Amino acid sequence: MKVTALAGGVGGAKLVDGLAQCLSPSDLNVIINTADDFKHFGLHISPDIDTVCYTLAGISNIQTGWGREDESWVVRHSIRDLGGPDWFKLGDKDIATHLERTRRLNLGEKLDSITKYFCNKWGIKINVIPMSNDLVMTTVQTQDNGEIPFQEYFVKYHCQPKVKGFIFRGIEKADPAPGVIDSILKADVIIICPSNPWVSIDPILTLKDFRKTLKTKCVIAISPIINGKALRGPAAKMFKEMGIIPSALAVADHYRDVISGFVVHKTDLNEIAQIEQWSIMTTALDIIMSNKAHRKRLAQEVLIFCDQLI
Repeated sequence: MKVTALAGGVGGAKLVDGLAQCLSPSDLNVIINTADDFKHFGLHISPDIDTVCYTLAGISNIQTGWGREDESWVVRHSIRDLGGPDWFKLGDKDIATHLERTRRLNLGEKLDSITKYFCNKWGIKINVIPMSNDLVMTTVQTQDNGEIPFQEYFVKYHCQPKVKGFIFRGIEKADPAPGVIDSILKADVIIICPSNPWVSIDPILTLKDFRKTLKTKCVIAISPIINGKALRGPAAKMFKEMGIIPSALAVADHYRDVISGFVVHKTDLNEIAQIEQWSIMTTALDIIMSNKAHRKRLAQEVLIFCDQLI
């Protein structure tokens, strides 16, 4: 079975790691959200790409889910001592990634080829593709604080401002990166990982020609909402502030025009009947991924479900 996964950061990285344990590298592609990308201290930072790659390489910080293991913080502490902004936590090893990415971008290399180069260096065998080589930046429209760049909303302000919408600046002119559309067309199934629907998956779906291409394929999604709450991150809060009761049902409705299959957590069985009224085949699994073995187990079960849909 050939699989293409759509992923954001931590939740997406966990399932992608599980899929990588179950499939041969040639059978798995992953398209990563880049609308979280931003410039900080002149460096091009790609948070979701790095989280997925660090996880696949086995070098991520398993306590936080982001950043590098055994990280040091000399640069960050020195910046703080100088009175500079230290709200975005950059470890020393992580900074090396951003320095080299930025150097290569300044030489004219594209983000997709840089990502492939990093994957080769880190021993990652599956095909990791940024959604676009063009700059797309998520802006959060808030109810009381105007428009805030996503990383400031997420990290600096700890997701506290109430949201009313999202703008993906640059999305109209952004082309899918080489290999993105092809990986969709050649896949037997597309898996939308349990990432934030609003800010991790929607930017990918909004790329030109992407949604139209997706509608020709078998697509399943895994809910990032369990019992009305997100395991981590602001997804449930965003649903609520957008006037939608957070639930697995709400996530299925969000993806309703593109998915033919959906996975809820085993405690959300009561939502399956409503979802299946939309002609979306739904199953309940334990979708909590607390460790590497849990990731593999969920991936195996999701692939069995996919096989029933194809």
